[in-house]
Amino acid sequence: MSFVDTSLAGQTPYRAVFLSDIHLGTRGSQAALAADFLKSISCEKLYLVGDIIDGWRLRRSWYWDNHHDELLQVILRMARHGTDVIYIPGNHDEMFRRWLPMNLEVAGVRLLPRADHVTADGKRYLVLHGDEFDSVVRYAPVLALLGDQAYTAALVLNRWINGVRRRLGLPYRSFSAWAKRQVKGAVKAIDRFEEALAKEARQAGADGIICGHIHSPEIRIIDGVCYMNTGDWVESCTGLVEDRHGQFSLIDWSRKTPAPARDVPTVGSRFRWPENMMSRRNEEGTVSMTSVREPG
Repeated sequence: MSFVDTSLAGQTPYRAVFLSDIHLGTRGSQAALAADFLKSISCEKLYLVGDIIDGWRLRRSWYWDNHHDELLQVILRMARHGTDVIYIPGNHDEMFRRWLPMNLEVAGVRLLPRADHVTADGKRYLVLHGDEFDSVVRYAPVLALLGDQAYTAALVLNRWINGVRRRLGLPYRSFSAWAKRQVKGAVKAIDRFEEALAKEARQAGADGIICGHIHSPEIRIIDGVCYMNTGDWVESCTGLVEDRHGQFSLIDWSRKTPAPARDVPTVGSRFRWPENMMSRRNEEGTVSMTSVREPG
C-alpha cells in the first residue's frame, strides 16, 4: 500500500498508528492528551487496540466529560477524512465483541476481533488486545494489582497530583505507573505475558505482534519475534507509530500539557454507546527500539 500524505499543516504523517487502553468513562482517562496527540498527526490506518471505552466502570457509575466527547469526535473525523479506523475490542469494552460476527462498519470504523498488519517493508504483525492470554500466563498478580484498592488509590493520587501540576502549567506524570514498576510480581507477570504473545506470533508465522492490555509500553525482540505494546492513556500516555519506511517507534505524549480540564461530566452525552448498545442487544520492517519523547 502506498503512503498517502493526508496531513494538514503542522501534522506529522504516519503510515499507521496504534492506541489502546484509553478507558473512556473513567476519571483516570487522559482523553485530553490522546485527543491532542491525534490532532497532531495524520495516518493511513488507525488501530484502536482495545479498552478504548471502559464498559466495566460505566456499568457501575457514569462518568463522561467533554474531553471524552472530543476524543471520539477526533477519531470519527479522521475516519471521515479517509483514515482506515480499525477497532479491536478488549476486555473492558467487551460489549462490542458480540457484534464481531456481523463484520460491522459504523461511521467509517471497522470492528474486528484481531487484525494482520503488513508494514511498508512487507513484514506481518498480529494485532490484538491481549486479554485472551491472561489464563495462559496465570496473570493474576498483575490483575490483582490493577484491580485492588492500592492501585485504585494510586490512580486517585495520580489525578490529584496532576491536577496540581496542570494548574502550575507542568506536564503529566504518572505516579501509578512508577508504583507498578516497583512490584516484582507485576514485573515477572509482564515478562510472562510478553513471552506468551511472542509465542503466539511465532506459531502464526508472523514477524511480530502488537497488543495492549497491560499498560506497559514496550518494543523488544523475543527469540527473533518483535513484541510491541502500545501502552495506555491512563498511566503512560503512549502510542505506537509506523512511518512510511516500516519503522516503529513509541511516542511518549505524557510530557505534553493538555488544555485546562473541563471536569463537569456531560451526563447527556450523545456518545453514551455502551448503555445504548447493551439495551439494543437485549432487545434483539526495521524496528526502532527508541522511545520518542515529544517536547513539553
